[in-house]
Amino acid sequence: MSIRPDSKEDSFFPPQLLYNFEQSPLKRTFKSKVLAHYPENVEWNPFDRDAVNMLCMPKGLSFRTQADAREPQFHSFLITREDGSRTYGFVHTFYEEVTSSQICSAMQTLYQMHQAENPSSAAPSSTSSSSSSMDSLASSLDEADPVPSSSCRSVACSGYDASRDTLYVSKALCLITPMPFMHACRRFLSQLHRAITAPSPPPLPLESYIHNILYEVPLPPPGRSLKFHGVYEPIVCQRPGPGELPVADFPLGQTFTLLGVENLVQLFTCTLLEMQILLYSQDYQQLMTVAEGITTLLFPFQWQHVYVPILPASLLHFLDAPVPYLMGLQSKEGTDRSKLELPQEANLCFVDIDNHCIELPEDFPQFPNKPEFIQELNEVLLRFGIYPVEGTPLTSTPSQQALRELEDDGRNGNLEGEQLAMLELLQGNATLEKLQALTKRTGVHVEALRGIGGGGEGLGGRTGFEEEELRNAKLNVQLREVFACRFTTMFADYEAFVIQSAPDLESWLTNREQMHNFDKASFLSDQPEPYLPFLSHFIETQMFATFIDNKIMSQWEEKEPLLRVFDGRIDKARLYNVRAPNLRSSNYQKCTILKESAQAIEQRLMKIDHTAIHPHLLDMKIGQGKYVQGFFPKLQSDVLSVGPTNSNRWSNRTATAQRRKDRHRQRTEHLTLDNDLKEKYMQEARSLGKNLRQPKLSDLSPAVIAQTNWKFVEGLLKECRMKTKRMLVEKMGREAVELGHGEANITGLEENTLIASLCDLLERIWSHGLQVKQGKSALWSHLMHYQAREEKLEQQHIQSMGEIKTDVGRARAWIRLSLEKKLLSQHLKRLLSHTALTKKLYKRYAFLRCEDEKEQFLFHLLSLNTVDYFCFTSVFTTIMIPYHAVIIPIKKLSNAMTTSNPWVCVSGELGDSGVMQIPKNVLEMTFDCHNLGKLTTVQLGHDNSGLLAKWLVDCVMVRNEITGHTYKFPCGRWLGKGVDDGSLERVLIGELALPSAEEDCGRGCRTPDMQRSPGQTRRVSITSMGGRGYKPTSGQIQDAIGEAVNNICKHFHKPEKERGSLTILLCGEVGLVWALEQFFNNGFKSARLFQKTVFVWDFVEKAVAYMESADQMGDMQETTEPLGLTCVSLCRYVSAINSTSRNIGKDGKFQLLVCLGARDHLLPQWLPLLVECPVIQRMYEESALLRDRTTVNALIAVLQTLDDFPITLEASLIKGIDL
Repeated sequence: MSIRPDSKEDSFFPPQLLYNFEQSPLKRTFKSKVLAHYPENVEWNPFDRDAVNMLCMPKGLSFRTQADAREPQFHSFLITREDGSRTYGFVHTFYEEVTSSQICSAMQTLYQMHQAENPSSAAPSSTSSSSSSMDSLASSLDEADPVPSSSCRSVACSGYDASRDTLYVSKALCLITPMPFMHACRRFLSQLHRAITAPSPPPLPLESYIHNILYEVPLPPPGRSLKFHGVYEPIVCQRPGPGELPVADFPLGQTFTLLGVENLVQLFTCTLLEMQILLYSQDYQQLMTVAEGITTLLFPFQWQHVYVPILPASLLHFLDAPVPYLMGLQSKEGTDRSKLELPQEANLCFVDIDNHCIELPEDFPQFPNKPEFIQELNEVLLRFGIYPVEGTPLTSTPSQQALRELEDDGRNGNLEGEQLAMLELLQGNATLEKLQALTKRTGVHVEALRGIGGGGEGLGGRTGFEEEELRNAKLNVQLREVFACRFTTMFADYEAFVIQSAPDLESWLTNREQMHNFDKASFLSDQPEPYLPFLSHFIETQMFATFIDNKIMSQWEEKEPLLRVFDGRIDKARLYNVRAPNLRSSNYQKCTILKESAQAIEQRLMKIDHTAIHPHLLDMKIGQGKYVQGFFPKLQSDVLSVGPTNSNRWSNRTATAQRRKDRHRQRTEHLTLDNDLKEKYMQEARSLGKNLRQPKLSDLSPAVIAQTNWKFVEGLLKECRMKTKRMLVEKMGREAVELGHGEANITGLEENTLIASLCDLLERIWSHGLQVKQGKSALWSHLMHYQAREEKLEQQHIQSMGEIKTDVGRARAWIRLSLEKKLLSQHLKRLLSHTALTKKLYKRYAFLRCEDEKEQFLFHLLSLNTVDYFCFTSVFTTIMIPYHAVIIPIKKLSNAMTTSNPWVCVSGELGDSGVMQIPKNVLEMTFDCHNLGKLTTVQLGHDNSGLLAKWLVDCVMVRNEITGHTYKFPCGRWLGKGVDDGSLERVLIGELALPSAEEDCGRGCRTPDMQRSPGQTRRVSITSMGGRGYKPTSGQIQDAIGEAVNNICKHFHKPEKERGSLTILLCGEVGLVWALEQFFNNGFKSARLFQKTVFVWDFVEKAVAYMESADQMGDMQETTEPLGLTCVSLCRYVSAINSTSRNIGKDGKFQLLVCLGARDHLLPQWLPLLVECPVIQRMYEESALLRDRTTVNALIAVLQTLDDFPITLEASLIKGIDL
């Protein structure tokens, strides 16, 4: 097909004019038009005129004169339909002399108008630079500020004179195919163009060659190669076999050369995590090469979102899309990146191809084994003589420009040995530069230069071009195999975690949204620790969900091709490498099939399997399409509209397979759904979680743009509903599973992934429909505008955090803080209630101005208030946080104040505050401290000085002043010598206090009460004056011990990030220490008439004293050796606890003994020693549990279950103990 200006129509004046009048007419571009396409219609691949027109000439039609460079340019493009199917286009653009006097005079008129309006532009020194370029988003800036430039071309300066200058116009030849045979199409189009520029006409009319490729050149069968004939030389293409990676003809070596290995791996990771990716280059073909290269490497996964490798100038508004995308934008020479204002950058990966650099989003997980992976890729590239640039901007010298031909023809400047040395010698050569320029102008091809050092022939009689093509094909497949091998290794056992819950396809399709198809928690728990940051994000993507959907549907239908190849590779790997599924290793495994994959391609290209029919004369009208050198003729459409009846044409085999599959489905009896309904379900199931798949590259009427934006709004709302539901279900865990909502378990890692995903969604919602971009984060910008007009919504805390340097980081921190405080929905509601501000910042179609959708969105976010998040506290671990502590005494029974000097030390999961003195006669204090995480313990004590030293404390309250979380540390005990157990220091165990009713009603949704064991409180004993007010029965005590041990076991069976505080399970309310205290207190003779109260610790000390004296007298020598060692250990531990400098009291010492015994797995060994000791008869009643052998043996058996777990104790518990 051909695209060119319609010379019979006056198509160069407004409104079709695309540039404004400030530019020289030769710098403007004009509206292009499809002149002809052959055949008129292909049933399975309808011709999309608007899309093809836009993508063949993305900037529009352009003019040149004889003084301008007019080398032919090649680029390719791709059209993705809404169902995900792709069509490739290959375009050869050249310049043809304008013969119409009307057009020449129109150009003269345009130039005169331009000169009249811009008189300064006639002077060469002050010509206005391009004021508005549709390929640059900085157009509005340029229009407002036309900076004079002296670096314009001479023709632009001297203008256009019809009597003096020859005018040329751009035309394009385009070949559209269903598969990306890029090299073959490029060579065919190049030969077609050569045929019209050559001094003599081609051997046959052009129609013969075009008819031949349309109708007589078949698609090569899988695993075979095919030779067909162009105008002058034969062309070879080949197709991979059934077990090989699918067709990919774009040169990956060039992609690596352009970006460098490190940058390419980072871009690959962004693509896998479905971020927004914008490629930026002056060269359309480079945009396409990088885009196709990166999506090719995703095997076995496929990009599921908007994919426009070349974004036409008229579709720039599509960068506003609030969805993941991969788009290519043409840059203008000299455009400054800093002036490029993109609608949203919070989650954007910006790839500046020409400057070999890449800008990554924040909070970006690295690809597993990245250093080893890069090393292996470098080894492959070095074997082919490629030394990729690593992210350093290169300045393009004239000699590099002159040698760019080597890169353009696919060589990528990659030569080996002597050739490389010769090339380096020639690079600075002025003669070579002149020769290059001469050959370009005359159109002569210097073949010897193309194969520097070689003749026209390569090895085995092949031409240098064929050698280069073979080398590129081998490099391509080896690089792809290295990437594919990473996935084969990482997902070798993925099938074991696929949940096949539906009995048939019908029920699976109808319930797709409610179903969990993959056991994510189990899969992650089976992976090596270093892989988790990446994998936890990746398994949440749409491409992974689609991959698993395809796996499940393969039970009932033919396997999707990529899945079939991938599963085959996993099966093959298992045959050679039998690995126990639970022994996951993070050791890097290199790809082992590089050689054999390259050999398969070499065999196909060296031994051609099929040869197509040669082009031949057709039954044509004589006299039409006469050869005129330099002009592409009007072709005879009747001979190109139909092919031979028994043709084996380039057909879309996938479409044929689809029709065959449809017929098979209709015959299948197991589904009762009628086909239309089933197809509807199928499409809905497959598009689940996706937004608009592709922009429509055609009718850009306001109605179409409005409809597109409406789809975005609906998509964003659906995504919000699914994300909040997933967060709730995961957080509620087993309770949600019992209600029928899918998987239990959520690891801290998974929770963090889901919250990061919510942050990304909110940024995309706030970026949709912005009037003017301000800063990289649209949400933070909106919050700042609101703060300036109304009030602060927690922003002051975020602004004071010096650790966060960017607006995107501040917005994410603000979301996390609001979510942790259960104020996210409320804050956003207040932010959006300022309608005047919202109208000022957002266009009418923006999500935030759609009232119904906005209300539903806020309602979905409100549902997150039903669960507790610590997503701010757990992520910003190094920030300073102000804490407020209050000590609450029991005033009825003691002094409110103490004359001694009290102190406090607050500890959390991330550290402690250190000992802080509390000012005398003050019961509260505020202190700044590094983030302590969730608070676990408070150490409270005093120095026992003064007359009123004894102090009865009810509890200590500590509040995090940023997150608002308040912790209660119950005490209910005396601190002082000669009272209670004589403790001057107590370790108090904390629990998160529930917000008061007034606070809570503001959040609109109340958190359910934390579960507690009924009525069991530790030491409410003070108020009963007897010291031991509460006495549980022996049955309750045994149940409590069983429950406490069971809770510790469950703690260790959870994923590590999810376990919470072990201190609470050991020392908290109804913890192990409390349960064992009840056991030891049962039947204990504690209260004596006219004597001081005796404590369990007194019994332990007397038992140890007896053992030590018995050991000295030799009684212990008769005992077995292990028992003797156990006895020594008990004596050593009790002695260490007694000799500590801390005044922790007798109950505190017993707590410490239990904790140390649990940590070192000694409790079951110590119990028999205490039971056998004669002291027990004096201190315990006959009915005591400790004197019942059966009960004691049962207790020992229960405690032995803790021996399997590595119990670690918080530093605040064991401070000052030297063992």
